[in-house]
This record gives sequence, C-alpha cells and structure tokens, in this order.
Amino acid sequence: FDRYRTLEVIRAVADSSRDDIALYTGNDDSILMDLLTTHSISGRRAAFVGGLLGQFGVWTKRAVELTEAARAARGKALDPVWLTRAAALTDANSALFDSANNFAGCIPGIHEALRRQGLLEGIWCLDEHEILSPGQFAEIDRVHAMYPDLRDDEFVRENLDRWLAT
Repeated sequence: FDRYRTLEVIRAVADSSRDDIALYTGNDDSILMDLLTTHSISGRRAAFVGGLLGQFGVWTKRAVELTEAARAARGKALDPVWLTRAAALTDANSALFDSANNFAGCIPGIHEALRRQGLLEGIWCLDEHEILSPGQFAEIDRVHAMYPDLRDDEFVRENLDRWLAT
C-alpha cells in the first residue's frame, strides 16, 4: 500500500543484474495501474507479472481475467475504460477489506463475499471478536450492487455443487 516503497523495489530490481525476479503487486489501491505499467529505469524495463493478491480471495475468476487483460494491454495506448475499472476495483476492495477501519474487518469482509456466493455458510472467524466493522455490511451491499462485472457469481453457481461434492 505504499507507492513510494513499491517504486523503490522496482528500482532495486531494475538496477540489479537479475532478470529472473517476478514482481507481484499487492497495492489494492492501484492494482490495475501497476499491472498496466512498464517502468523504464536505467535502460532496463520492469513490470508486474501478477497481482490482485487480496482480490484473489474473492471473485477469483474475474481477478484472473483482469490480470490477464491488463498484462495484454500493457504497452499499448491506454483505453480510458482501464481508469474506470481501476477505480471500481479500488472501491470494491475498500469495502471488502475494510480500509475505512484500518482493515479491521478484512477477513469477515472476505467471508461475507464468499457467503453471498454460497461458498461459506457464515462469516465466522477463529477470533469471535473479529467481525464486520460498523457500516461495512452496507458498504459491501453497495459495491455488490454497483460492480456486478467484478463478481464471478455465475461461474461459482455453475460449479458450486461439483466443488462442494469433492
């Protein structure tokens, strides 16, 4: 979540003699921008090969699709739709991972998204005090309604019986 440190790591990788280091972004506030960007430092190029780390906890099929599409779009003229997608993903992540409350409801937020898809029966955590933060359920409702294209509900519905049977 620290853009300055992210750039330090990219510079260090670019300045090294190594060409076998894979960069993965965990910057939930700029995941798609990280995946779309190629950095040129000291004549060397560095780019993230993956990411959406938090996003892979929920809506996984869509997260994989976004990762692949962003990598394919890297280096091409930026379609403005990417800015809209990036903002939507940041907004959704904020609700699910509870950025408003310093990520206190992160695990219950993930559980709630999975519960809505039928993958979990409830949002219980090992620590009984780890619950959704005040207002987080309403935020999850909001992003759930606003961004159906980020969810993979149909994919889960099509496969849920088979997954639960194994």
